[in-house]
Amino acid sequence: FPYTTLFRSCKNVIRMYTFKELKRATKQDTVSLPKLKVALLGDTATQLLATAIKGEGILRNYNIELWEAEYNQVERQIMDPTSDYYQFEPDYTIIFHSTHKLLEKHSLVNSDLQNKLADDRLDFVRLLCEQGIGRVIYYNYPEIEDTIWGSYATKVQSSFTYQLTKLNYELMNISQAYPNFFICNLAGISAKYGRNFMFDSSVYVNTEIILSLDALPIISSRTIDIIAAIQGKFKKCLILDLDNTIWGGVVGDDGWENIQVGHGLGIGKAFTEFQEWVKKLKNRGIIIAVCSKNNEGKAKEPFERNPEMVLKLDDIAVFVANWENKADNIRTIQRTLNIGFDSMVFLDDNPFERNMVREHVPGVTVPELPEDPGDYLEYLYTLNLFETASFSEDDKDRTKQYQIEAKRVSLQQSFTNEAEFLKSLDMVSEVKGFDKFNTPRVAQLSQRSNQFNLRTVRYTEAEIAAIESDLHYATFSFTLADRFGDNGLICVIILEKQDTETLFINTWFMSCRVLKRGMENFTLNTLVDYARSNGFKRFIGEYLPSAKNQMVEEHYPHLGFSKMEGGDNAARYVLDVETYEEKECYITKK
Repeated sequence: FPYTTLFRSCKNVIRMYTFKELKRATKQDTVSLPKLKVALLGDTATQLLATAIKGEGILRNYNIELWEAEYNQVERQIMDPTSDYYQFEPDYTIIFHSTHKLLEKHSLVNSDLQNKLADDRLDFVRLLCEQGIGRVIYYNYPEIEDTIWGSYATKVQSSFTYQLTKLNYELMNISQAYPNFFICNLAGISAKYGRNFMFDSSVYVNTEIILSLDALPIISSRTIDIIAAIQGKFKKCLILDLDNTIWGGVVGDDGWENIQVGHGLGIGKAFTEFQEWVKKLKNRGIIIAVCSKNNEGKAKEPFERNPEMVLKLDDIAVFVANWENKADNIRTIQRTLNIGFDSMVFLDDNPFERNMVREHVPGVTVPELPEDPGDYLEYLYTLNLFETASFSEDDKDRTKQYQIEAKRVSLQQSFTNEAEFLKSLDMVSEVKGFDKFNTPRVAQLSQRSNQFNLRTVRYTEAEIAAIESDLHYATFSFTLADRFGDNGLICVIILEKQDTETLFINTWFMSCRVLKRGMENFTLNTLVDYARSNGFKRFIGEYLPSAKNQMVEEHYPHLGFSKMEGGDNAARYVLDVETYEEKECYITKK
């Protein structure tokens, strides 16, 4: 593909944006889009980068209100609490400290100060994180090999190579220590595309612009990837075709023993490495599903019998193989997983099948895989389809959780009475406040929950930790286990104490995996018990409509809340604690 463009998702089609398209997008009417305030600070000229970020944001359905600091004012703006930066009050702060300017500083000081170059910059970054300025996206440092020492630079602490490598490494450690600090990996982009692609010396000497026009769409896209993930827009599921997608050949014709897969020479190596990539996605929490036109028994044989297969049936959350059309089968997968179509990616080697899904299942992202399977991975790397803003240990068990859910669905079909089915599950919930153990899980669930999210709130770990320590709030986390297994954390409530008698339900979000099991009733029963024990008389609940949460539009009325007058975009409801009657549910409190 041409380096001057970038593959991105537009509805469910992967297409290319150029810098001109991004610039043109900044002229669009954005009044109807959700607003995000973004500050951009750099030690070099950032005007074109600002244009690209704003354009990319608009094309991803965000109204980006962007404030750009004056050239080389990063430290002054951050350190001065009266600066324009603090007056702007951004939702996100993007900081671009360029490698080029760092090299210039390195060149102007003696070897003793060169030894401290990385530490000095890291001290500032830590100070930045301590300022409590909210979510920071920090561009790391692409390499510049100044060849002063040649390869021997790795043995010389004062060399620029050594200092730069140390700096990038320690930035990763800082990002782990500060949950609101996110790194945009410019070093990785440069490694993929090359320094000559990223930097144009003739442009730089005349304009102080470091990044080339060709690089700007890629960098702005990766930046918005991070923002979108924090805002809850990210991919959760990878759906795979089988024949000539994860192995070479047609299993129904060639047999499980003759498909092309394995670590030896030939095209089988490409399919094996592709499977290794999928396996790593599964291990970090991406749901893997199969959608294949095949006899199910034949389709499963390679997973069960071929020793060269990296992927096994245990890696697949939902396995659909039949002769129905793939659009309908993807709808079946979606109903089983109960996630949005826009959370799904479909990979298929067949252009007809790709177009069929694009046409009939709007929302699913369908990359245009190259004809040569050897190019699959390099192409998919460029798309960065699976950006995330968080990770917890629960993610490792996600496939197992969805496999278990499929068993629950199967059991439910054998019952004609819903109450009897719910009783048969033997459900148990642990209820507790936020703590150090569940803080990452609470933050992650806030980012993943779109449909059952009454006010569509998103939190980082740092924000959850701050709420947990604030006596103005009461926090609740709910797990759910049954005879099939443990779903882990599935519901979060944050109550705001408005006065001595009133609790405002600031946050209520829940995993859609546990819908129709009575969890809503159990949750409200628990909240009322808390209110009565602490002298509160009423709850105020609020529904803020979003593009995805229509399913909970009548949530509060269904639970017995009465609608309050007033409100523009929001609907508010009240529940009297004293007259509340406990709702029926079949969940036991642990």
